[in-house]
Amino acid sequence: MRMDESQVIKESLRNELNQFDIYLRKALENNNYRVSEIVQHTFKVDGKRIRPILVFLVAKCCGEITSATYHGAVTVELLHMATLMHDDVVDEASTRRGQPSANAVFDNKRSVLAGDYVLSSALRESVKTENLEIIGIISELGKNLAEGELNQYSLVNEIIIDEEEYFKVIDKKTASLLYACAKIGAITAGADQFTIDEFGKMGRTLGIAFQIRDDIFDYYKIDVGKPTGNDIREGKITLPLIYALKNGPKEVSDEMINIIRSHDLSPENIEILLDFAKRNGGIEYARGMIDKFLEEAEQIIENVSIDNEFKMILNLLLIYLKNRKV
Repeated sequence: MRMDESQVIKESLRNELNQFDIYLRKALENNNYRVSEIVQHTFKVDGKRIRPILVFLVAKCCGEITSATYHGAVTVELLHMATLMHDDVVDEASTRRGQPSANAVFDNKRSVLAGDYVLSSALRESVKTENLEIIGIISELGKNLAEGELNQYSLVNEIIIDEEEYFKVIDKKTASLLYACAKIGAITAGADQFTIDEFGKMGRTLGIAFQIRDDIFDYYKIDVGKPTGNDIREGKITLPLIYALKNGPKEVSDEMINIIRSHDLSPENIEILLDFAKRNGGIEYARGMIDKFLEEAEQIIENVSIDNEFKMILNLLLIYLKNRKV
């Protein structure tokens, strides 16, 4: 049976991903069963491994993977997980990728404190890279993630429906994560500054495309670990609906905005908003933006003076991000 892009990518990095899991478990080792119980619950949901995959692919493009590469990959994964634990408390979420969230199982206080523990573990891992530039990248990433979440919270509460503001949020959140991954991969493999910077740009564009694809999932009944319309239910107005509200028939758009501003987000009204976005070009526009950002990423990869099999696999990652179903 033919392997899809994600299977090819993971197979090419099988040893590295296995080693990553060892580093990750070691980073979270402790003798306190109360902490371990919450942390193990959080990490038992196996994600797509996009972040470590990007670190390792870029490192392989630029040279060899080192222990600093693993510590860097673990750092980003832990920082990401800590922010998700905190976000679930802020959003009052009861599930994470189809499983009960930590705050739903252990309560908000313990979940926040466990998130702080994971965050501290991330900082400790960054020091193990023995690279001040990487520590600086991680520090900036932490600031960006917090700022992005605060901005998103403000957009929800102030009901700001604006494409530029939407892109600012995902640039601070998902894009900054993949930017850090790509730069860490290049730095730990000994790349020159031009190559490090170019891969950083590539990571940022990948992150934006990745998040738009995630947002499109919210408009369809696909099992991605959250119910259809969940973003709208939480007051998060994403790119397909933003576009439709701006470009759809004015009278209908005004009706949709009134629904949003009234906070009357019943299942029926959510379905009305989702259908409005689909009927007024929102999905097509969002998909076009994904293509635009992935073309930018592909051009950056092409411009980097590297020619090996992992450059080809990195391009496979672009195809996977465009076509992924979950």
